[in-house]
Amino acid sequence: MSEVDELPRFPFPADAALEPPAEWAQLRSKCPVAHVKLASGDVAALLTRHEDVKNVLSDPRFTRPTRGDDAARIADSEEGGIFNSDMAEVIPQHGEAHLTWRRGIGKWFTAKRMNALRPGIAAMAEQLIDEMVAKGAPADLKASLGFPLPVWVICDMLGVPDADRDQFSHWSDTMLSMTRYSAEEMKAAEQEFGRYMAAHIAAKREQPGDDLLSALATDPEPMSDRTLIATGIGLLIAGHETTANMITKMVAMLLSERSRWEQLLADPSLVRTAVEEALRLDANAGVGMARYLTEEIEIGGVVLPAGTTAMCSMAAANRDEDVFDRASEMDLSRSPNQHLAFGAGAHACLGQPLARTELQVVLEVLLRRLPSLDLAVEVEDLRRVEGLVVGGLVELPVRW
Repeated sequence: MSEVDELPRFPFPADAALEPPAEWAQLRSKCPVAHVKLASGDVAALLTRHEDVKNVLSDPRFTRPTRGDDAARIADSEEGGIFNSDMAEVIPQHGEAHLTWRRGIGKWFTAKRMNALRPGIAAMAEQLIDEMVAKGAPADLKASLGFPLPVWVICDMLGVPDADRDQFSHWSDTMLSMTRYSAEEMKAAEQEFGRYMAAHIAAKREQPGDDLLSALATDPEPMSDRTLIATGIGLLIAGHETTANMITKMVAMLLSERSRWEQLLADPSLVRTAVEEALRLDANAGVGMARYLTEEIEIGGVVLPAGTTAMCSMAAANRDEDVFDRASEMDLSRSPNQHLAFGAGAHACLGQPLARTELQVVLEVLLRRLPSLDLAVEVEDLRRVEGLVVGGLVELPVRW
């Protein structure tokens, strides 16, 4: 057996859908820079401490791996998954080009725009809850609310029809695969999604609307077609996949101990800090962020050579006892809360203002409309999504 074969396989399995794997705490205390084997069989350095993860994510020298870097592949396919895909290659990752790309998109995610979106998001949440209640309990909150709401929001922002949401979901899941889909299926999904997005961008140029894709397509200095397509796909995947999963996990965390839900019912002003705490305590967030080390660096007392792929586990870092008092406990009033759920540095999540807005609005509406909401199964029976780079629950059975 080779040394690589003896390395622990990452991500680690977890016994419960809402609980972290035991390895996180063990590694933070004894081996904060650990070599692990990814689904591809490639080796990476896993970082689990808050300071180390934040420093590497914030370091402008290091960026997302690309195929030209000879970086570790995340997925068990020859290409290595979405982080090593054609789509990832065309979005600028460094310097001024990356900043320009972010600025062009970031102005659509300002606090002013998010505040303007809140009434519409609340109205859609109300409608979806009405439909769920009409069908009767028990219901799957993920299918009824967690998934359709963020799809509707991001489709509205991009100017694409949310009636195609099941197709988006299939393409997204396939492209986010680590072990669930074959390399051929992943490539086919990327190509089909690309053709779909190319047709929409061409239509926006002919007849622009008041949406993000129209603005990008008709900009006086537009992105290349390949960059526009990749950007549209990336925003559509990130804008619904992670938020849909997080809505479901947040509600599950709050209902898993009834006192948490009751605390919010008694004091709805805690919604904002409760959302941040759910983001911090998410034990099922996925693989984290990969960074390619272009030069030698010392992290946590360990020297990592140039050419190393560092896997930054934000979820493990968010439970660092040296940073968070009672780190394993859910404190709905925790403030400040310097979690890393959205990453850090130049590549921090662009859509975090939107994600926060959706999570807050959903929680506010649920508390008001369904105060008796409860899990319809035991916590132990909740099932994790397996085989994707993002984490989530398969479904969330609820009653009221």
